[in-house]
Amino acid sequence: MSGDKTVIFKIILGLVLIIFSLRLFYLQVYNSEYRTLSEENIVHLETIYPSRGIIYDRNDSILVENRPSYDFYIIPRKFSVKDTASLLNVFSIDKYQLEEIITKAANYSRYRPSIFYKDMSHKRFAQIQSDLYHFSGIYHVSKPTRYYPFKSLSHALGYVAEVSYNDISSDTTNYYRQRDLIGKSGIEKNFEKDLRGNKGVRLKIYDVRGNESGSFKGGEDDIIVENGSEIKLSIDIKLQRYIEKLLEGKTGSVVAIDPSSGELLAIASAPSFDPNILSGRDYSKNYRNLQLDTLNPIYNRALTATYPPGSMFKLIQALIGLEENVVSKEDQIYVDLSRIGDLAPAGIYDLNKAIVNSSNNYFHMLFRKLINQKRDNNTFIDSRIGLDRWSEYVKKFGLGSDLDFDISNISSGFVPSSEYYDGFYGKGRWKFSNIYSLSIGQGELLVTPIQMANFASIIANRGYYYNPNIVTHINGKKTSNNQRKYLDIDKTHFDYVVDAMENVVMNGSARRAYMRELMLCGKTSTVQNPHGYDHSGFIGFAPKNNPKIAIAAYIENAGWGGRSAASISSLASEYYIYGKTKRNWLEDYVLKGDFIDEEN
Repeated sequence: MSGDKTVIFKIILGLVLIIFSLRLFYLQVYNSEYRTLSEENIVHLETIYPSRGIIYDRNDSILVENRPSYDFYIIPRKFSVKDTASLLNVFSIDKYQLEEIITKAANYSRYRPSIFYKDMSHKRFAQIQSDLYHFSGIYHVSKPTRYYPFKSLSHALGYVAEVSYNDISSDTTNYYRQRDLIGKSGIEKNFEKDLRGNKGVRLKIYDVRGNESGSFKGGEDDIIVENGSEIKLSIDIKLQRYIEKLLEGKTGSVVAIDPSSGELLAIASAPSFDPNILSGRDYSKNYRNLQLDTLNPIYNRALTATYPPGSMFKLIQALIGLEENVVSKEDQIYVDLSRIGDLAPAGIYDLNKAIVNSSNNYFHMLFRKLINQKRDNNTFIDSRIGLDRWSEYVKKFGLGSDLDFDISNISSGFVPSSEYYDGFYGKGRWKFSNIYSLSIGQGELLVTPIQMANFASIIANRGYYYNPNIVTHINGKKTSNNQRKYLDIDKTHFDYVVDAMENVVMNGSARRAYMRELMLCGKTSTVQNPHGYDHSGFIGFAPKNNPKIAIAAYIENAGWGGRSAASISSLASEYYIYGKTKRNWLEDYVLKGDFIDEEN
């Protein structure tokens, strides 16, 4: 009897062992979920970060490259150090910080690495490298960090920083992880997908004590890293740096364009900053200091600052007036000083003389003819019709638009229409007498420096332009085929205005900018500023025929346009065309910067 029980017990035990064996075999071989969990206990995924794409100027000078920085990790189980003071000195931390780091790491895992110190510069790493052999359980990982050799073009290039929570949550591609870097502004932001490349993945096997024991499946499942794309800009870094030199100690911006292509040659905003300070360990502190700086050096005035165009806008009024046949090139009229404040004297004027002398009263009368063309007997309706037609013309010059520029966060400025004044005064309750300040580029009209540089290109080309662009090639491939945009204004009208602009520089308000062989054509503005000294403005191009550069400058609180803005624009044009400047007296004058004192 007992023998039968023994047999039954052995049968039951055998069945249990078979069931357990089959279950274990199923979990380990057929069930992928449990197999994955098992592999995760020994297989660690190591991310290989790509080198961010290098950025060049038009002549292949490197504007942005990568230099290594180093993150240090600690494995608590392996950590030991004989000389704690040496460790504290190497990493510039105190003993309380060390204890906090070790405790935090141990709480996470005694066998897995945790961050110990991040973003050590290559220079500092070279200084302490020999000391690292004395610290067990601490190892380093190299990663690329942005470096700007010229310390220039900071606003346009932008900067990179660690991803924020919003960056990660809005990432539909699931690419970014905590502590990844991402472009935050400028070209770094707008061409992020090209510049960042694609991460690689290396799978490594570790034992339960955290010791590496080789590649998983011999590297079969590893993903090869793809470095970021090289980007070439239209910028001439020599011209850019020269303009930035001229802007030292000033507030404002200068934009220079090649009118034959729309390519930006320079885009400078002052005050500026060394872009290297936003790369590396001290990013947060330095960014905060820039934000707190009352001079607002992080603000890109070339793209986002808006100003009234002032007298430069009279060129647009002249072109619209000629196209609308409300004035002819031969017309001569007597202009008194009864309508609006004016620095130009009373007398007989044609359009050319009105541009050269910048007669406010002349353009007051011209604007009235544009607005009130007797399309309706009711002056309120007639003003409304005239203003909307005028507004359509103005927008053809690229004003009130972001010009489809490569870099985002660009202001569109403001071109008022009847709808705006309806909201301000009430429909049918405004007329010419409410908007006459637009006649001289003041009032509600607002433009950006890049729009005015584009306007200078339009005149240089006698009636067409290409949208301004700054990125020309990605990995050697041209980025776009920029199409000409025509204004449908007769070319002969532009020829007439160009002659007047030449006279402005030779005999008018921009005489200081005159250089015979340069053949600069331009127009100044002294832009009214209710908060202090007037702003100095200038647009122009050179040479007169087959122009190579179109330029706009706004220098805040610098007074007359013929002083700072015209001088800077003339020097920059000379430097670009000839590769140097001969007029040391004018350069010294600009660098000294006493523009207001000269007026007083």
